[in-house]
Amino acid sequence: MCMSMKNLSLKNIANVCDGKLFCSDELAADTEVTSIVSDSRKIEKGGLFVAIKGNVVDGHDYIESAYEQGVLAVMSQKELSTDKPYILIEDPYIAVKKIAKFYRENLDIKVVGVTGSVGKTSTKEMIYSVLNEKYNTLKTEGNFNNELGLPLTVFRIREEHEIAVLEMGISDFGEMTRLTEIARPDVAVITNVGYCHLENLGTRDGVLKAKTEIFNSLAKDGKIILNGDDDKLATVSEYNGIKPVFFHISGNSGASDNVYADNIKPDGVKGVYASLHYNDSVIDVKINIPGIHMVYNALAALCVGKAFGLSDDEIKRGIEKVAPLEGRNNIVEKDNVILINGCYNANPMSMKASIDVLSYADSRKVAILGDMFELGENEKEMHEAIGKYLAETDVDVIVLCGKLMNNAYTYLLENASDKKLYYFDRLKELLTELDRILQGDDTVLIKASHGMEFSKIIQYIR
Repeated sequence: MCMSMKNLSLKNIANVCDGKLFCSDELAADTEVTSIVSDSRKIEKGGLFVAIKGNVVDGHDYIESAYEQGVLAVMSQKELSTDKPYILIEDPYIAVKKIAKFYRENLDIKVVGVTGSVGKTSTKEMIYSVLNEKYNTLKTEGNFNNELGLPLTVFRIREEHEIAVLEMGISDFGEMTRLTEIARPDVAVITNVGYCHLENLGTRDGVLKAKTEIFNSLAKDGKIILNGDDDKLATVSEYNGIKPVFFHISGNSGASDNVYADNIKPDGVKGVYASLHYNDSVIDVKINIPGIHMVYNALAALCVGKAFGLSDDEIKRGIEKVAPLEGRNNIVEKDNVILINGCYNANPMSMKASIDVLSYADSRKVAILGDMFELGENEKEMHEAIGKYLAETDVDVIVLCGKLMNNAYTYLLENASDKKLYYFDRLKELLTELDRILQGDDTVLIKASHGMEFSKIIQYIR
């Protein structure tokens, strides 16, 4: 049975988003909707379907189908010739944000907001898994973390939920302020400050400024949890009297905080062991996702778990239940070949972290790397830096693809004569040579920005 959404009657929705309600049935106008979605495949009986005109698909084409599936009403930018309820609005993106803000204000729920340049999703998953050991917890699904995705995630919250873990992604100044006005987090977590979206944010200082906008609507008694090993985040001293809790890896930071990890031991490409310290507590965990960077995610989850009163055993169970997501360094095995799938996205920090994961392999190591996008005016230098990083590793075979990765290839040609090097301008050319490059027992890292379509490599090998 679909539950109604608190205080979201058609009348209230139209009022909140400055829309015009067309509804001759007074009972329907006072009825609370069961859901709000913009994807016609997720329609629920009694829900509200928001028709959005996108670059490829126009949601208005699915309005009739939405009525046939039993929606209570639709939201449209166009006047409709129907006797069924609908709300006429000017801008669906503005409308859903206004509705989500109103809905959040009427919910008695705690919110954890998670942002950062790298690791938002894996940290969100880790925090969710920990909190779900004790509380009825909702999380952002997939990458629904922007100015449309966040409201749609908020609309999934119901009164039985006790905590929501919301991922918050941005690409420009002001976006985080608008997101945090909707989410109103009780706990704000920032994983790191990297080199994403520099075409808009300029420098890492710009990224820091944009990310810390998450504090703007933080609860007065809220908590701030930050990666103390990040040089930019380490400069944050307080916000409105709230002092951050910093976490770090022992030996990496001069911070005096009592939240840190030590005894870190990689388990090849299967995961990593670590001891997590929080004041007098010590929790020994096996993180079932490879990479030292996953220890930071576990530390963030530890801090959030402690903020909500979880026991050490609950925190340990939550951390150890987390499995890698598709395209985010999840391991795929095909015959004797082990694939490290990092196709979802890439930037300099995540690229280096994935190369580190590859280095744990005990077979021939092959790195297939593609262009990283949205890096701004220094994109060539950042790709060359990946070449420099690779030159210092024990990776045996390096396969580079894309115009920007040519900068890494040029550096490696001159400085890494011990490596087997291949370069391809286009993915199509790379695919035709894969059988010649790979051997039967390789461990292969596949990593690039999503636009490079490197998932086709995974599909080919599978």
